[in-house]
Amino acid sequence: MGSSPSAFSLADLEKIVAERGRGGDPGSWTAKLFAGGMDRAAKKLGEEAVEAVIAAVAGDRNALVSESADLVYHWLVVLALAGVPLSEVLAELERRTAQSGIAEKAARPAPR
Repeated sequence: MGSSPSAFSLADLEKIVAERGRGGDPGSWTAKLFAGGMDRAAKKLGEEAVEAVIAAVAGDRNALVSESADLVYHWLVVLALAGVPLSEVLAELERRTAQSGIAEKAARPAPR
C-alpha cells in the first residue's frame, strides 16, 4: 500500500455496513451480526476492543492496525443497530474540541 491518502472514509464504511446489514445475505458477516441483534454485536465490539488493547500493549503494530479495523467496523455495526448515525458522534467530537479536554470532562454530568 502506498503513502497516498485513501479516499475511503468512515462514512463510506457506515453506508456499506447499513446496506449489508439490512440486505439479509446469509453469507454476509454484517447481516449475521444484524440478525444476532445488539447483544451479539456489542459483545463482538468489546472483544475487538480488548484485542486492540492487547496488540497496543504488546507493541505489535500490524496486529494493532488489524484489530483497530475490526474495532471500528464492529463499532459502526453497533451504532447502526442503535440507530445512531456516525454524524452524531462526529458532531459530539467536534463540540468537545471547542474546549479543553479538562474543561469538557468537568462539564459532563456525574455518572449515576
